[in-house]
Amino acid sequence: MRAVAGLLLALLLALAGCAPDGGTDPLSLWNDTAAKASITEFVERVTTPGDDFVAETDRVAVFDNDGTLWAEAPVPFQLAYALDEVKRRAASEPQVAADPMVQAALRGDVAALMAGDRHDGLMRILGLTHLGMTTDEFAKRVEDWMATARHPRFDRPYDQLTYQPQQQLLQYLRDNGFRTYIVSGGGADFMRVFSQRVYGIPPEQVVGSTATVKFEMRDGQPVLVKTADYVFVDDKAGKPAGIHQFIGRRPILAVGNSDGDQAMLEYTTIGNPRPNLGVLVHHTDAEREYAYDAHPPATGKLVTALQEAGPAGWVVVDMKNDWNEVFAE
Repeated sequence: MRAVAGLLLALLLALAGCAPDGGTDPLSLWNDTAAKASITEFVERVTTPGDDFVAETDRVAVFDNDGTLWAEAPVPFQLAYALDEVKRRAASEPQVAADPMVQAALRGDVAALMAGDRHDGLMRILGLTHLGMTTDEFAKRVEDWMATARHPRFDRPYDQLTYQPQQQLLQYLRDNGFRTYIVSGGGADFMRVFSQRVYGIPPEQVVGSTATVKFEMRDGQPVLVKTADYVFVDDKAGKPAGIHQFIGRRPILAVGNSDGDQAMLEYTTIGNPRPNLGVLVHHTDAEREYAYDAHPPATGKLVTALQEAGPAGWVVVDMKNDWNEVFAE
């Protein structure tokens, strides 16, 4: 009977999201594995007075977005937006519909869009759907798309496909004096539309790929127009550069999921005079999400960063085994 009672108590605690000591577990959607323990031990270490204490001003945590905070398959959600937007325009603009890259997009030929070192087809689609309009017009189009578009596999709005354990982690860090930033290869203007609402991260704490905007007066109103001048790609080696340029402080925690995040984790953990931690999310759950590393559906290749994780002491989060929930039920 005592064994049965103990089992029931454990189940009730788990359902209630409570820690064994009676307190609320801030990471209740994380299983009690080494990954969770490493993260909580690090946070306790840098927030407890002592040799490893880090002042709140220096508690900077940076997160990749696609594949780290929300799903990125079958294609990154910004690309899904661009493809839907070009389809919308092609239906009423014959000149747009005649473009060979638009035709490739309408066929779903992602390989054609990604061909070449510069991915000229993709850049053409992004140019048609992102440039020449004001920043307010772009934000409105993204908002409208978010309100109506649905993921092809999960049949729910894209902004409902955020990883709930990561949402808990973001809040847990903020509750412990961290400032949380998005540092992603996605477009900064795209992510800033929803970052506050979806993640609780204000637009000024979003670092992403950018291009120069141009000030104009249109119909007597001041506007900023999106251009293709000086494109900054916030990926791979661009991530540490973007952190320095836009944040100005070296992070002590970095979370990513691909080789594109490797430089960001290296910058955070190698030679950093403060205590630090690198975390990689490994997509291992084909049933609840997707399973990939070397051969992703579109983006998110994880090979060299995974090889470096062990020697570097980075935490590898096994999505299937370390998370008891992926998306909100």
